[in-house]
Amino acid sequence: MDNIKLLLDNIKKDNSGIYAVLIIVAIISYGILGSIYIMNLNIFDSIYYTIITIATVGYGDIIPITPLQKIFSVTLALSGVGILAYIVTFIISSVTENLQGIRSGRIMEKKLSEMENHYILCGFGRVGNAVYEELMKRNQKVIIIEKNEEKLEDIETNDNVILLNANATEDKTLKKINIQKSLGVIVTTGSDVDNLFIVLTTRELYKDAWIVSRASKKESVNRLKHAGANKVISPEASGGTDIYFASVKPNLIHITEKHGIDFIGKELEILRKYNCHQENIEYHLHGIRTPVSRSIGVMEESEEDGFIEKIKSDENVRESLETIYSIVNEVHSHWLSGPDKFHLNMAVEELKKEGIVLGVDLSFDEINEFTKQFKE
Repeated sequence: MDNIKLLLDNIKKDNSGIYAVLIIVAIISYGILGSIYIMNLNIFDSIYYTIITIATVGYGDIIPITPLQKIFSVTLALSGVGILAYIVTFIISSVTENLQGIRSGRIMEKKLSEMENHYILCGFGRVGNAVYEELMKRNQKVIIIEKNEEKLEDIETNDNVILLNANATEDKTLKKINIQKSLGVIVTTGSDVDNLFIVLTTRELYKDAWIVSRASKKESVNRLKHAGANKVISPEASGGTDIYFASVKPNLIHITEKHGIDFIGKELEILRKYNCHQENIEYHLHGIRTPVSRSIGVMEESEEDGFIEKIKSDENVRESLETIYSIVNEVHSHWLSGPDKFHLNMAVEELKKEGIVLGVDLSFDEINEFTKQFKE
């Protein structure tokens, strides 16, 4: 019964199914009319003769005699064999396609259910693509939800990237993407109405989710916040990078350290070990509340190695860095990002064992005490 239902569904959707039905009707009509006018049978015998000939049963109780009758019977039988072969092929093809669809759907459901410590990116337009690039630079896991299948064609999937061609505004879509085990939901569709609906639905379904949304219009910012977004970013003013940082905020650690330039290489090696990155460096001057900050972002391993080599080989670079470190008494801070809290904490613990960590999430007054202490 299920296979018949699948077949009927395919017939409704597929023109080839409609053509098959029309061909069957035409052949049966040809058989009945030919049986009446060529075989000289009554209506009941005509139906009977048509069916057994098409089905190639041929009981032999009605025998064609004239050449015309024989030609008619042969053409009817051949038509029956052809259409039966077509029907069988169509049924097998339809059932196979549906079984493959069911199987691929189950595989997708399994992958979605097993994904954890990931980000959910709703909408893959210009802004969504910018956020995706930031996520990939940091080797983050992500589920991309986009209703326009063409936008997903050029994205390579792997164990860390799942593409879901679906509408993120629908409850059924949000319920199957494991939001409760995600690091955050990033909403970047081009429609503020869709963004509002996604934020509202996500917050209703998962009250503890970290949600960051794009807002195309200023008047949408407060609406999105009231709907439940933790952060609302206007990409026209800031860009995809700021949306990324707002999304990972719960998974950033602010760490304050004291070490000289000779330890930079060792520190980068430890962070690399746990797939963590220095997003910036803040130099703290005693008594000045706002530190001198420089963005670092994600560097490739070759870039990091090249930087360390330059410190060792270029006297001017080394002297400049030593001057900066001397002015701040080697006290500086970083925002560290990582794949999740666990790996960030592991990296920080190893840095603590090296004796360079002054503290995590320190206030200005606490940092100022360290700069004063070392200044003296």
